[in-house]
Amino acid sequence: MQERQRRSFTEEYKRQAAELVVSSGRSITSVGKELGLRDSVLRRWVEKLRQEPAAAARRPTTQATPMPADQAAEIARLREENERLRMERDILKNCPAPWRACAG
Repeated sequence: MQERQRRSFTEEYKRQAAELVVSSGRSITSVGKELGLRDSVLRRWVEKLRQEPAAAARRPTTQATPMPADQAAEIARLREENERLRMERDILKNCPAPWRACAG
């Protein structure tokens, strides 16, 4: 069985994902599903954002706003496609040599 690699996210991405939940009024589950994140991960990011009111006040207003829902949906779709392509690549990588000629 293949081990899942732990993904890492930038602080900017975490903040934008949490702000998407807060600003859109949608549930953590729906936003998490859209972004390809587990509820528990996104919930932690939202709680962290809500506990930093002073940090939010210091943030300049020229900062990028949370990504729109259509942009987040596109990112989620691309992540799913990327995962599917990785799986296909891994399958072809592991197939016997005679099959590689047919696959190419």
